[in-house]
Amino acid sequence: MMRERLGLSMVSLLMGSAAMIVPASLARAQDGAAAIELEQIDIQGQRTDDTDGYVARTSTAGTKTNTPLIEVPQSISVVTRDQMDARAVQNVGQALDYTAGVVSQPFGTDPRFDSPIIRGFKADNSMYLNGLKLMRQAGVTALDPYGMERIDVLRGPASVLYGQGNPGGLIDFISKRPTFTNFGEVQAEFGSFDRYTGRFDIGGVIPDHADFAYRFTGLARDGGTQTDYVDDNRLFFAPALTWQPSTDTSLTVLANIQYDQSGTPVGLPVQYTVDADGGLRLPRSLFLGDPDYDNSNRTFGSVGYEFKHRLNEAWEFRQNTRYAVLDWDYNSLYYSALSTTDPLVANRGSSENSEDQQTFNVDSQLHGTFETGPLSHKVLIGVDYRRYSESNDTAFGTASPINILFPVYNQPVSGTPWYTADVDGTISQTGVYAQDQIRLQNWLLTVGLRHDWATTDSTSLTNFGDTAQDQDDSAFTGRVGLTYLFDNGIAPYFNYSTSFEPVIGNMPTQLGGAAFQPMQGEQVEVGVKYQPVGWNGFFTLAAYDITQSNVVSTELIDGVSYETQLGEVRVKGFEFTAVAGLADGLNLIANYTYMNAEITQGEYAGNRPANVPENMANVWLDYTIPSGTLAGFGFGGGVRFVGDRYALDDNSIFLSSNTLFDAAIHYEKGPFKAQLNVNNIADETYVASCGFFGCYYGDGRTVVGTLSYKW
Repeated sequence: MMRERLGLSMVSLLMGSAAMIVPASLARAQDGAAAIELEQIDIQGQRTDDTDGYVARTSTAGTKTNTPLIEVPQSISVVTRDQMDARAVQNVGQALDYTAGVVSQPFGTDPRFDSPIIRGFKADNSMYLNGLKLMRQAGVTALDPYGMERIDVLRGPASVLYGQGNPGGLIDFISKRPTFTNFGEVQAEFGSFDRYTGRFDIGGVIPDHADFAYRFTGLARDGGTQTDYVDDNRLFFAPALTWQPSTDTSLTVLANIQYDQSGTPVGLPVQYTVDADGGLRLPRSLFLGDPDYDNSNRTFGSVGYEFKHRLNEAWEFRQNTRYAVLDWDYNSLYYSALSTTDPLVANRGSSENSEDQQTFNVDSQLHGTFETGPLSHKVLIGVDYRRYSESNDTAFGTASPINILFPVYNQPVSGTPWYTADVDGTISQTGVYAQDQIRLQNWLLTVGLRHDWATTDSTSLTNFGDTAQDQDDSAFTGRVGLTYLFDNGIAPYFNYSTSFEPVIGNMPTQLGGAAFQPMQGEQVEVGVKYQPVGWNGFFTLAAYDITQSNVVSTELIDGVSYETQLGEVRVKGFEFTAVAGLADGLNLIANYTYMNAEITQGEYAGNRPANVPENMANVWLDYTIPSGTLAGFGFGGGVRFVGDRYALDDNSIFLSSNTLFDAAIHYEKGPFKAQLNVNNIADETYVASCGFFGCYYGDGRTVVGTLSYKW
């Protein structure tokens, strides 16, 4: 009944929104050929991010200024809207599947949150929305990719501009925002596991108010996953408004609200997944929880603005703010171990969680462009502030065991939990930073310096004892990069950068009571970028050496997870990325990643960090016939390879490599488009990860069909 009521609500939302749509224009803009851009010119009513098509040419992620990618002395990948549409991505993990240096879904598909790994380091606390940090303790809330204009992946330390973060890099989700061109889109989507989705994206100039533009984006989804009883239902709505009274001033208000009803994947025994060669292998559909007990209701909402005003010919003031709230209640059962008396019976525990979290971000900047003798400068001076507060209740109990071959649900769950925790706390950070992009003929020197003050004040009340943290941390971080811009589009570069990350875990102190020390990282990167003159493409080859100290690891003691500071991790590697329009209608994405990762200090010194493969590679190719009788018909395909890796830092569980094949076929005529995407065509069965609570399969074959109408 709940699923039926949610489905009816979704249909009502879609029909009500679609009823407001009035086609206004059939004009669509297209990019010209790519070229090296030395300056960005803002034109009222036009897009200035240069991310139409597959090939992006600029990004704000690397410098917080609208700088051509070829001028940024650091590796950046941009997943454009067209890339996401071509692959019909369903979640952030899928959006990042064809990105260098990123393990996009290291724990398999989990509707609850996203937890990618960048250059060997967890990025679940290094995710940003429109340049402002998203905060949560265990994996950032799953955002919906349909609300995004693009996804910027900055690899390597970025603390000099963003404050606390890991040295692997960050992910910045850029929301769709108003344009001064009228447009609209509605979509109907159907897919495997009874997934049905309706979407709309409409916007343009407000009638009789030429200074105002609006945009409404939303979706309603009712669907399941490859695991029985694990749903992935969602309602999402994102209104946006831009006021642009002149070319010197603009204000954009961005808001969104997302409500999810999603299940919790339950781990399966390693003996019947990873170690199942020649024996019993459990199916991907097996659910070891309980549909009558498991429940997840999550609401995430935010509102903020982006303001900019040009003070004079040289200086511009910008300010971005956002207030976000997360309310999440969920119950779940988890697998703990096989029974010692019957190897076909799984022992289980129960988990009840209630989260109430708020985050406030503000980032104020001065942008200046001027010359001093033969040197031209693009200067950025900024101060940002972030405050995160949480009130979380957790209880772990026991549950009846379950037979893994003949599961019987609706069994008793213990009424008295054996572990309870009530965590209340705040984390605040203030940072001041400065950056100068100095140009001398073809040379470009990028230097930046930042100082952060971070404060953590939290208490954790448990039935095993109470802990408190009242800690102040501060640090300087910086970056220096040098680029030489050849006239033929080749740009070799060098970069040295550092990172700073105070530890914010579920336990505010280490086991034993000592306060966590901030993690610190540094990277040396050398590379070459190539943006061909005369055709649309972008290529990067980079080599890097990253070291992070005071690294935190999770240990399981008497059934409870504790965080300890592991020591030091070092990752050396190189990456090749290519994205190009090879011909009219033919687009390419290709990436190769090599990571030599090692725990160099601590209990597991000499081991490879968990979930970090040595080799990864992927290629996606899509072709649309540009003219003739079959004009508008197209097809695409891709292959994704993730190499061998270990599931845990102790390297006790070995995960074999996997190679997956994807395909797409599509036809577009006028405002209509039909598309069919198939991922993991061969339906390869593979284990994405294992942890203390079992192993998790990656996605099997999935089919998604999409019907679109645009104007």
